[in-house]
Order: sequence, then C-alpha cells, then structure tokens
Amino acid sequence: MKQQWYAKKWVVIAMHIAAWTLLFSLPFLLRPSYENAHNHNDSFSLIKYVITGALWAGFFYLNAYFLMPKFIYKKRYWEFVLLQLIIFVLQIIFDWILFETFLTERTYELKPAILFVFFPYIFILATSTAYRMISDKIKYDHIFQQKEKENLTTELSFLRSQVSPHFMFNVLNNMVALARKKSDLLEASLIKLSSLMRYMLYEADEEKVPLEKEIEYLQSYIDLQQQRFGNNVAVQFNAVVPDKNYHIEPMLLIPFVENAFKHGTGMIEHATITIELKAANNWLHFMVRNKYNPTSIEVKDKTSGIGLTNVERRLKLLYGESHTLAITKNDAWFIVTLQLNFHE
Repeated sequence: MKQQWYAKKWVVIAMHIAAWTLLFSLPFLLRPSYENAHNHNDSFSLIKYVITGALWAGFFYLNAYFLMPKFIYKKRYWEFVLLQLIIFVLQIIFDWILFETFLTERTYELKPAILFVFFPYIFILATSTAYRMISDKIKYDHIFQQKEKENLTTELSFLRSQVSPHFMFNVLNNMVALARKKSDLLEASLIKLSSLMRYMLYEADEEKVPLEKEIEYLQSYIDLQQQRFGNNVAVQFNAVVPDKNYHIEPMLLIPFVENAFKHGTGMIEHATITIELKAANNWLHFMVRNKYNPTSIEVKDKTSGIGLTNVERRLKLLYGESHTLAITKNDAWFIVTLQLNFHE
C-alpha cells in the first residue's frame, strides 16, 4: 500500500521541527519591542532560553520513546514515577547551573525556581504522554484495519469459491444424454457451459464485474437448467437493461437462482421459478420466487444450505447497511428479495 505523504519520515521530522520552533518562538514573537531591549543580559537570557528549550525537547522524546514503552506499557509504574522525580530534580539543577553561568549578577532563589520549572515540566510530560498514546493508537488502528482488510479479502475469496458442484455434475450428465441421442442441442449447451466456466474461472477473480456480465452468466445458467428440466419446470427471467454501467461483485446473485432450482424442482406440482432483476438510480432490485413442497422432507447433504449462508455473509461484508435481504415462505412460495446500493 502506498504510504501517505504525511506519514513519510522527512515530513514527520519537518513537522516536529516546525512545532518546536513555533513553541519556543512565541515568547519573542509576543514580547513588546523596546529600543534598549537588546542589552548584555538579554543575550545571556536568550542563550539560556535556547539551551533550556533543547533540554525540554530532549525530555519530551525521552519520555515518549523510552520511558513510556519501557515502564508504562510494561506496568512498571513506580519506577516510572521515581524516574520522573529524578528528571524533575535534574531539570532544577540544570536550571541552576544555567542561571549561575549566564546570569551571574542575579541571585538564584530555589522556591520560585521550582515553580518556574514545575509548570513547563508538567506541560511537556502531559503532551509527550498524549503524543505517544495517540501515535500508538493511530498505528495500531492502521495495523488492525490492514489485518481486517486482509481477512476480508481472504474470506470473500473463500466464500466466492464455494459454488455448489451439483449443477456441473447435472449439466455434464445431461450432455452425455444429448451426445447419446446425437442431439443438435449439444453444441449450444457446450458453448453455454464454456461461457459459464470462463466466467467462473477468470472473470470471477475480479473485484467487480459489469452487471451485464453477471446477467449473461445468470442467463446461461438458466438456459442450461431449462434444457435439463424441459417442460417440467416453468422458468421466467425478466432483466431490465440498466440505465448506466453498473458494477457488482461476481457470482453474487447466482446462489439465489441455484437455490430456486435445487428446492423448486422435483416432486412439485406445476413447478415454477420466477426471476426478476432491475437496476436503476444506483439500486439493484432482485427477486427470485419458486414453488416448493412444504410437506416434503429434504435429505440434506454436506453442501445443503451453504449457498444462501455464504451469500448472506458476502452481502454483509461487502455492503453492510447498504443492502436489504428478505427471505420468506408464503403459500407454498419461497421468495427471496434483495435490494442493494451500487456505491457509485
């Protein structure tokens, strides 16, 4: 993944330098200017101020990059507190040394000096701690998002690959029967099966495909099923041509149609399957209805129910709240209604 510009090392260093420069320039930027402001004592005060600022910056990074991960993250709190007291005392000692070195004509007073050091110390400690915790939170969130994305990609690939093999076996058996009869339908069936296999093996690897290709795949599948069942099943497939070039995850709709042929055929009087698809205004409306026998007891195999379970999981991962899926049974009809937003 391409690194964001603000996360590059040189940008981070430049931002830190700019922040420290601005922070320690504020007293001079806000200070009133007088004609005699630049005297001998002011020069020494400036040197003391620069050295003090460097010490505070050093304390900031010492706490952020060493003390926090070494003691706080490892729950060594008392050692952390002891080290902070030692650092505070050292800051006072350094302040005294600088005062005695550069401001020799003044008397160093300990009590006001402690207060003078205490407030910057608390400020730097708080900002340093907050900086480390926020940066770690951002880093961990980024790593978590990357792992979630990798897991999502892996899971979607797995779910997409779990297509029921029963259809292929049934189609091949049907083609064997056509070959034995030397039927003219064999060539057309082979072409449709070839188109189906090409879509499943190659185009289904794409993240998204044009909706027209998904419709063509559904049509080829339905044609092969109609050829297999003949007049035993009445199938209606109505697809309204989209008003624009929509894209959809490949093989997202086929499990609903597979389920209709699996459970809507066989020992069912007047077996009927109706499939309707319409795409308009960035929304897909998809409906599959099939008659079923509520009194029949289905003998489940290892793959029973996998199709609908998988597609529900895929829809949740891919579209979240941007889709609605309703599965109902009403008067011997099994009805699936799907509406989803194309995110375009």
